Amino acid sequence: MAGISTADLLAAWERGASQSMTRRVLTLLATVYPELSDAQLLALPIGQRDGLALKLRELLFGPQLNIVAKCPFCNEQLEVGLDVADICVEQNTLQHQPFALAVEGFELQFRLPDSQDLLHIEAVDSLDAARSVFFERCLLSATYEGQECPVDTLPEEVLNKIEATMSAADPQADVELDLCCPECLHSWLAPFDIASFLWTEINAWAQRVLNEVHLLAQAYSWREADILAMSAARRRYYLERVLQ
Repeated sequence: MAGISTADLLAAWERGASQSMTRRVLTLLATVYPELSDAQLLALPIGQRDGLALKLRELLFGPQLNIVAKCPFCNEQLEVGLDVADICVEQNTLQHQPFALAVEGFELQFRLPDSQDLLHIEAVDSLDAARSVFFERCLLSATYEGQECPVDTLPEEVLNKIEATMSAADPQADVELDLCCPECLHSWLAPFDIASFLWTEINAWAQRVLNEVHLLAQAYSWREADILAMSAARRRYYLERVLQ
């Protein structure tokens, strides 16, 4: 992972502001993993991509994650503190793609979903259509008694088995938090999406940095590039003087 400057991260944030969430996380990763081409980033299984995003988050903001959730039973808001290591899963099966599965007499071959698949799914407007696109892209072959079977003819239990096998093979792509409401004691599993979580943090960070640039440029007539080249501690030092 390459080091990342304040100016580089701001430039990535600016590019990502007009992009979909899938594109945003790829834009951020491209900034800190210049050795990976756009095609390589797009082809990473979702769990592997999210693992890199977790490492990026730790690099930028540290290992502690402060997550806000709402109880689905009583609507109480709760804050949960986690460490990156708590939700970072070791990847040890991805080298075995494609996967083979035999279920209910069907012989199946499939691969794990990647960001290119997510981009195609983003283009459809219903859950049923998204699921259809997902299987059409990730299912490489399906036969029953030697005969090829179109995706839309596969029984629901077969599709569910494929999904379960994918989740087991790439658990980082399907992180869930085991939460319990302190008010009503309701327990539930809440999905955690590092892409949207990281983007929310970077968006808030960018707003703070741009505000600092505005105040310092206004007070000292410094150029933006010079202000961004300062360390965060140096900028805070000058801001304290400006705001006195």
